[in-house]
Amino acid sequence: MSDPHSHSVSFVRTETLPQLPPPVTERGAIKWMRENLFATIPNAVLTLVSFYVIISVLSGVVPWIANGVWKASNLSECRDILVGARGACFAVISERWPQLLFGLSYPSEEYWRPGVAYLLLFVAAAPVMFFDLPRKMLIFTALYPFIAFWLLWGGTVLAPILALLGFVAGYVVYQRFVKGSFALGFFGGVAAAFVVWYIGGLLIPEGASDNAWLVSVASRDMGGFMLNMMLGVTCVSLSIPLGIVLALGRQSSMPLIKWICVIFIEFIRGVPLITLLFVASVMLAFFFPPESTVDLFLRVVIMITMFSAAYIAEVIRGGLAALPKGQYEAADSLGLDYAQAMRLIILPQALKISIPGIVNIAVGLFKDTTLVAIISMFDIVGMIRGPILSSSDWIGVYWELWGFAGLLFFITCYGISQYSQWLERRLATDHR
Repeated sequence: MSDPHSHSVSFVRTETLPQLPPPVTERGAIKWMRENLFATIPNAVLTLVSFYVIISVLSGVVPWIANGVWKASNLSECRDILVGARGACFAVISERWPQLLFGLSYPSEEYWRPGVAYLLLFVAAAPVMFFDLPRKMLIFTALYPFIAFWLLWGGTVLAPILALLGFVAGYVVYQRFVKGSFALGFFGGVAAAFVVWYIGGLLIPEGASDNAWLVSVASRDMGGFMLNMMLGVTCVSLSIPLGIVLALGRQSSMPLIKWICVIFIEFIRGVPLITLLFVASVMLAFFFPPESTVDLFLRVVIMITMFSAAYIAEVIRGGLAALPKGQYEAADSLGLDYAQAMRLIILPQALKISIPGIVNIAVGLFKDTTLVAIISMFDIVGMIRGPILSSSDWIGVYWELWGFAGLLFFITCYGISQYSQWLERRLATDHR
């Protein structure tokens, strides 16, 4: 009797089986919810409570927004249109948006000037923020402050040209003497700039603004969110280089410079910003020559810049302290002087470390510009608290106005935050 297994032949599969899809609980939305929302019992409880809170809030906010009235001349007309229904009166925004954005007294026929200056800001900031753009665009970046000044304030074009010539003279003197001494080059450049501005101010005729191409607008006529943007951009742009100088000065081997920087930083950090704004409004004018009339906007810029620079200096000092001593020794071994070592080796690394702190201060500074409403500068908060809510047409409208202001600040601050995160990823070369 033959063995049934004696003629068996082994089977070898010639093709692979098709892959089976993963189980339903291990793919798609169900997997994400199981891992992120219902991974444990406490997480599941927190998820359900959060869902309840979100639904409760949205159930009241969404109908309020959806039923909003965008066209009405006053709050009473809004309520008549709603006929007892719950809804927002967004008509105050559509009626008063020029005041919210440009202030109460800025000429309406000149609204295009802040708009053009705002658009040119992105063009000027692009080569600084994004490294892949042509370096030749930095020429426009250097010219933008003077162009923006002329667009916003108007008047004679000789004023921004004179300011530009002062900076050019200061830079030439700085480059001439910085090789011998960084302090000599820096203070020599500042002195040269002031000499050019003083002489040029004497040469500009008194009636030059009367025949200007653009209508002259006084600083007291500027307001709204435009004023917040002007203060934020100007003060951040000035406080970063000033903060770098203060940080380097605090680490200087020269006792006089070191203690001046230490005293300045510690004093400014120990005083509230609102106190400095009151000083700018009331007392700072006494430190200037009696015949000079220093604009309130300039005084506020000086104080906010000093306040922000003190904090940025400490952030940058932390970045400098985080660098190993070998980086300084490497600069010395290459034969670099102090200015070259700082510009080429030390500061690029310290600033990369300091990016989160600098951005945090910049965002806080931009939001703190609303404090100027305390000293009667009609920024967007001052416009809401003053002319708009004091009007008999819109008494009682709060959430719509403050929500609109908060939305503008959120968009700006969120954009700054997202750019800083992109910049950190772009410069994260430590583990490549």
